[in-house]
Amino acid sequence: MANKLTAPSDPALAPGEARCPGPSFQDIINADQDQVPDALRVQQFEFIGDEDIPFDRYISDDFAQSETNHMWNRVWQWACREEHIPGPGDRYVYDICDWSILVVRGEDENIRAFINSCPHRGMQFADTGSTGVRRKTIRCPFHGMAFNLDGSLNEIPCRWDFPHLDENNFRLTEIQCDIWGGFVFINMDPDAAPLADYLEVIPDHFKLWSMDDRHVALHTEKILPANWKMAMEAFLEAFHVLETHSQAVLTAADANAQYDIFGKNVSRFMHAIGVPSPHVQRDVDPQEIFGKLGRDPGTLPAGASARAAHAQLLREEYSEKFGVDLSGKSTSEMLDSIEYFLFPNAFFFPGINIRLCYRFRPIDVDHCLHEILVLQPVPEGEPHPAPARPIRLGVDDSYTQIPDFALAEILDQDTDNLKMQRTGAKASRKGAQSLGNYQEARIRQMHLTLDEYLKSSDKAAS
Repeated sequence: MANKLTAPSDPALAPGEARCPGPSFQDIINADQDQVPDALRVQQFEFIGDEDIPFDRYISDDFAQSETNHMWNRVWQWACREEHIPGPGDRYVYDICDWSILVVRGEDENIRAFINSCPHRGMQFADTGSTGVRRKTIRCPFHGMAFNLDGSLNEIPCRWDFPHLDENNFRLTEIQCDIWGGFVFINMDPDAAPLADYLEVIPDHFKLWSMDDRHVALHTEKILPANWKMAMEAFLEAFHVLETHSQAVLTAADANAQYDIFGKNVSRFMHAIGVPSPHVQRDVDPQEIFGKLGRDPGTLPAGASARAAHAQLLREEYSEKFGVDLSGKSTSEMLDSIEYFLFPNAFFFPGINIRLCYRFRPIDVDHCLHEILVLQPVPEGEPHPAPARPIRLGVDDSYTQIPDFALAEILDQDTDNLKMQRTGAKASRKGAQSLGNYQEARIRQMHLTLDEYLKSSDKAAS
């Protein structure tokens, strides 16, 4: 088996057709013998190229500025959750690159997004990353100009000195805003296509995985020592698990992961948990797997599957803990790392044990902000709890500072890689990275979509 894993692929295969020897993700979920949602049965992949990707895309200030000028102001991006602004007058500040956006719930309960800049002298209405509650107007802290929650003019102090301003020419700049799955999205491009189109397959696939019925149980913000794309790309593939997270090889079928590219905006991987990596060169006793999953090996019945037994225990434990009925969830939904990526920077995990959302925002060319939301099911019949306040970590802080955070060791390992990868990219004489045709295809698709924005702007300028 070792020779198969390290040998060249079959030369008779077309580019992108080679797969890891051993059971596929579909084989693994078939062996579970339970009811799997149709969305997990979908397979959609095609070869999209094997050209090197230049490191300048990660280390060049000019390239970063081009992204700011031509991409970030034209894409849909999640700004906050609805529960961040539950009542009229609540607001949330979302910042990206040079822009600051004020998301506000109006008296009519509608959510709107405005440029966070007073039309008088440009003053921000609220600080970067701040929130506010139950304010009847949007008032500038500099001179007191006030606006209604729908962006219309409310009051101008010393109104006698502004005869040239009125409700028609002095209001807040509103931008596109829409909601999916409890997430509030914004887009600064007035000509952008609707969010529903941008989301591609996500609304259909997530019909059984309602994100509306979850709440923010944990929110972390950490500065990472790498370009936002470099940091993000580690989460677009499971290829690095073998070397970076070697402690997981007995319970993570890394190279068996399934990769799907659904369109220019959405891709997915599905990575089975409770199954050994095909890189493990021995038979692994189910009791050993059960122990690695955090269970007492001696309690696994003879002949039982560690994966199935662990999933059943999680159904029972989480049903009680969350106050919801999880008896109908498949083993895959309970355990596996099922991850949807939405261009340019968002990740949604619909599973139960791995119930995360990520986003990555640039700080400068060499640093980014990585946010993690743990989305927990809302107890049946109860209102959304208030969202957890962000736990902020600096570039040198460990995720182990977060109490009872199961992912801390894994995320610290990923973070340790980033500074070395950034330094290595700058030192490289080759000047580019070479990607795998299958396992790293989501990275390539992200760059192809990014290029569409940059090239369309170049054409418009010419």
